[in-house]
Amino acid sequence: MQPHLLRFLVTILCLSNTLLFAQDYFLESYQPFDTSIPSPEEFLGYPIGEYHTRHDLVVAYMYTLAELSDKAAVTVYGKTHENRKLLILQIGSPENLKNIEELKKKHLEVVDADKDVQDFSGLPLFVNLAYGVHGNEPSSTEAAMLTAYTLIASQNEKVVSYLDEVIVFLDPTINPDGRDRHSNWANSYRGNPLIADKYDIEHNEAWPRGRTNHYWFDLNRDLLLGVHPESQGRLDWYHDWYPNVVTDFHEMGTNSTYFFEPKNKSASVKPITPAENRDVLNKVFAEQYAADLDEIGSFYFTDEIYDSTYPGYGSTYMDLQGSLALLFEQASSRGHLQETSTGVISFPFTIRNQFVSSMATVKAAIANKDLLYNYQNEFFKKARQKGASSKVKGYVFGDSLDQHRNKAFIDVLLQHRIEVYPLSEKTTVNGVNFDKGSSYVVPANQKQYYMVQSLFETYESYRDSVFYDTSAWSMVNFYNLKYKPSGKLPSYGERITEETNQIQVQQFVKSDYAYLIPYDSYYAPALLHDLENHGLVVKVSTKPFTSNIGESQRRFNRGALLVPVEDQFEIPAATVHELVEEASQKYKIEAFPVNTGMTVGGNGLGSRSFQTLVKPSVMMIVGGTVSSYEAGEVWHLFEDRMNMPVVKVPESRLYLTDIYRYNVIIMVSGNYRLLNKREKERLSKWVGDGNTLITTGKASDWAIKQKIVEEELFGKMPDSVSKGERSSYESARGTLRKHNIGGAIFEVDLDLTHPIAYGYHSKKVPVYKNNRVWIKPSKNRFSTVAAYVEDPHVDGYISSENLEIMKQAASIVVSKKGKGRVVLFADNPNFRGAWYGTNKLFMNAVLFGHLIKVPQ
Repeated sequence: MQPHLLRFLVTILCLSNTLLFAQDYFLESYQPFDTSIPSPEEFLGYPIGEYHTRHDLVVAYMYTLAELSDKAAVTVYGKTHENRKLLILQIGSPENLKNIEELKKKHLEVVDADKDVQDFSGLPLFVNLAYGVHGNEPSSTEAAMLTAYTLIASQNEKVVSYLDEVIVFLDPTINPDGRDRHSNWANSYRGNPLIADKYDIEHNEAWPRGRTNHYWFDLNRDLLLGVHPESQGRLDWYHDWYPNVVTDFHEMGTNSTYFFEPKNKSASVKPITPAENRDVLNKVFAEQYAADLDEIGSFYFTDEIYDSTYPGYGSTYMDLQGSLALLFEQASSRGHLQETSTGVISFPFTIRNQFVSSMATVKAAIANKDLLYNYQNEFFKKARQKGASSKVKGYVFGDSLDQHRNKAFIDVLLQHRIEVYPLSEKTTVNGVNFDKGSSYVVPANQKQYYMVQSLFETYESYRDSVFYDTSAWSMVNFYNLKYKPSGKLPSYGERITEETNQIQVQQFVKSDYAYLIPYDSYYAPALLHDLENHGLVVKVSTKPFTSNIGESQRRFNRGALLVPVEDQFEIPAATVHELVEEASQKYKIEAFPVNTGMTVGGNGLGSRSFQTLVKPSVMMIVGGTVSSYEAGEVWHLFEDRMNMPVVKVPESRLYLTDIYRYNVIIMVSGNYRLLNKREKERLSKWVGDGNTLITTGKASDWAIKQKIVEEELFGKMPDSVSKGERSSYESARGTLRKHNIGGAIFEVDLDLTHPIAYGYHSKKVPVYKNNRVWIKPSKNRFSTVAAYVEDPHVDGYISSENLEIMKQAASIVVSKKGKGRVVLFADNPNFRGAWYGTNKLFMNAVLFGHLIKVPQ
């Protein structure tokens, strides 16, 4: 018998024995248990690790624990896009849970920047054990059930004593939608007997896989951005409680082992998070993890790979709130049993490591109570002191034409409990004017100064050139807002709250002639679709003009919408008024009645400069080799923001699809290997017949290489190490990967006269780039909509070689093909659902693409 086969059979036998005695495998050291409390195995009807547990069963078990024990209580903090509950199981001694509101009040005094608490006696620690932000990293949620059961049901003296010292807030599943997607897959294809072969379908989920949420977003990147209900609920909960410790349990590659913090020192030269967090708190907790994992014989590593720079991870965000946030990574079985380079790994084994680390976190917290509370007591005081001593006293920002982007950014500031105030008078900062009524200031001297730094400051120097993820997150740039740091605070009014951060629009009288609607607002595309969807004929102005509105004159910019009253296919004037009024109120965009086609300046309303719009019918190719992240971003933009439908057709089924049902097709990044020559030719003909193809990122690269368009790419960048030059083997990773663009912000020059740019008023616009797609400016001098400026860097890392290419490249090109056109975005205008500043460029391609007649 071959050695590897013998090892495999031994592992199978061990696993079978493990499943028979699953409870002891995990819980033996915490005996005895209260028999009135059902174990996960007793409740589910199978041992932990034998199946992947659905979210509804996890929720039901949490409620059962709360119903049967006075050591537990359930609170719901939100619901997912698919209406699944997001909940916290509070675990503590009966006395502590009974007095939890009073204990919370005392705990919040510790984090109050205006109070100095020295006596922590009688005050338990607050520990948030959070699991499962990635749906197909399932071991953590199974470990959550074991942890909850152990803390509640164990009658072991040491466990009982824990609950006098700590209140645990256990969040079993941060991403229920993704978890159920993966659980159903793994359970559906589970072998009997179990199959460890890595090529088996059980270990290879279909697109889009279970990592992401409903809209295919990575929720572990969303805490800073706060786009989704899962993150919004977590943020509200965090800022309501400010726990001392927060965990973030993950999985990684099958052939790895186990990781716990501290993380690698990488990326930022001067991380915002205080050094004490990593160098002191992480170290004492690491000692506990090492000891407990050594006890069960698990291998692990630490102080490598993962970065602590980006403040939007579950393992970093609360580091900027005075907590200790902790990352764990477990090698994944990606199913129930899978082969590795050193044998096989079982689902129960992966769960055990997560369970051991969960209990170790509780023990380490209790052992370091004074250290944690003293750190938290000083955290916001020190943050405010740094803000007070900063040369920058505040950041002034605002857009005078689009209150919706102002409001959306302020919503983010408020979500992070950042103080923001309206300017009380017109202010000039470093030569830039900011108007009262549409401009705001964020003072540096506030307890959330670290978050202020994160959202406003930009960087160009880094510790190294290899990033785990994005290297830029100055969110004020995401929103394309004019802003300036100020050495002194301008005059400002009352602090803005969620209640006061609202937009109001006036109702307007009925017109028998027409209505004019500015296109400056972020939500103008949504309003336009709403009107078209109700059957109204809508025109768009291709030139600016000025009209009399009541007693005053108003300038309308390119993109302004004209809704005629008479030319509406028998829709009565009263109905036209009602539809325009409803859309105006729904999207908070002013509409203006006019009773004459005469204008004060510019062309009259009957001019050919007003073009009749065609309602888009939009399809997007998904699945197969397409980026699920970018496809999800488009899906979310259409549905959640613009209330527009987008038909999602799998790449593998395009050949069955009548593409002539659609006048717009979207292709996001992907290599589109499943499209054969016939389908490429059919797509090319469809464009030539007068339709609009929109490509982003690597799909633009694909369209050029497949000769769908007659545009060109810059050639491959030379290797950073010339042939014959000798380098150390150890430096290979950093040398070869330094040209990757993990994500950075750059500035482009925008042609404001182009339909793609309608609604924009500054030629300089920040864009987000996380690829190396370099499009040459079009040979047609009218077709380069946006090109990178001479000095394009705004924020984030880029190699000098890439920067030189960028200076010559185009960001947006519209390429004519027959009667149609292809809109090529080199960048990602919809990145992570947070790029309000470039979303409209993308929506304009959808709504106005048919207007583009590329001159020769």
